[in-house]
Amino acid sequence: MIVEDRPATYGEVFADRAFRVLFVARMFTSASTSLQIFALSVLVYAGTGSPFLSALAFGAGFLPQVVGGLLLGSLTDRWPPRPLIVSGYLLSAMVFAGVGGLDLPVPVSLLLVALLACGTPVFTGAATQVIAERLTGDAYVLGRSLSSMSSSIAQLLGLAGGGVVVAAMGPRSALLLAAGCEALSAGIVRFGLPSIDVPVSTKGRLVRDSWKGSVALWSDRTVRRLLLAQWLPPAFVTGAESLLVSYATGQGFSPTAAAALMSGLPAGMLLGYFVIGRFVTPSRRERLVSAVIFLLGAPLIGFLAEPAWPVAVLLAALSGCGFAYSLGLQRAFLAAAPQGRQGQLFALQMTGLMTLQGLGPFVLGALAQFSSPALAIAAAGTATVALAFAF
Repeated sequence: MIVEDRPATYGEVFADRAFRVLFVARMFTSASTSLQIFALSVLVYAGTGSPFLSALAFGAGFLPQVVGGLLLGSLTDRWPPRPLIVSGYLLSAMVFAGVGGLDLPVPVSLLLVALLACGTPVFTGAATQVIAERLTGDAYVLGRSLSSMSSSIAQLLGLAGGGVVVAAMGPRSALLLAAGCEALSAGIVRFGLPSIDVPVSTKGRLVRDSWKGSVALWSDRTVRRLLLAQWLPPAFVTGAESLLVSYATGQGFSPTAAAALMSGLPAGMLLGYFVIGRFVTPSRRERLVSAVIFLLGAPLIGFLAEPAWPVAVLLAALSGCGFAYSLGLQRAFLAAAPQGRQGQLFALQMTGLMTLQGLGPFVLGALAQFSSPALAIAAAGTATVALAFAF
């Protein structure tokens, strides 16, 4: 039997109606999430004058995901995907509208965002499971690539437009706009996504079964290696990314140069996913995983020389290209998913990714506090390069 080793095409991926619907909905919700994070941080700082609480508002949607992923993850294999995804978008719309429209105490606002974050891995896992069910072979990998590209575009739009929107509308109105985007995503999925029949598990109580499934998945050596390979490199690089503002400030960059530096990583990510996802064969992607992880980390070591802003932007963009290493892991990751736990595996993957990306800035920020942003960014790059030889 001859297995075709060619990249899938965008036409093959977008030919599937379910993928088209989820892609459009993801674009809206990614943009709304970026806007919500920015607006909530501004709102909290304006109300309290506390940098700590403002930073907490920025990270409130990340760390709590570990709770939902570990204790609610099997929900993705219990409910049909369409109502589960729609419920996630509607809950997001309600929380954003409540925080923006009501004069809530800051602790209550942060608690609502944290509670919403607990469900994020479940809703995201359900959407990923649909893509895995509908797309086969390299079309699935390219579909994941397109999903990541949409997140990069949303991040770029958030960086470019978030401040403008908040300045023009105020943080509360911006949160209401984010709520509207989430409600729109819910409508797109409800009326656009076809009803999809997937095996639905009903065994055991939800929390107990979720914990049991998480332990079983983590105990599988192949699954554990693939999870760590998708968690650790982004954690280090996201930690480095969180220091780019302080690096730009310390170097005396203009606001325009600082914005360009912040846009370097997501722009490079977009380019890397496009080139490697579309033009590199599946087998070559899998052979190049270690080399592309090296690309993810190596440019960050160059910050040790404290380069001027054009070079710093180039280094950040080159590093961003390296995020595409994950495409070489997707076929093996999908094949490792046990029957009846596929949705939970996707939820667990998202849980670890978001949790460690939340911890990365904390750890590297502490290192930068006692050394310098340039040294901490270079340390993140060095750790990532070391991981290239581990995977």
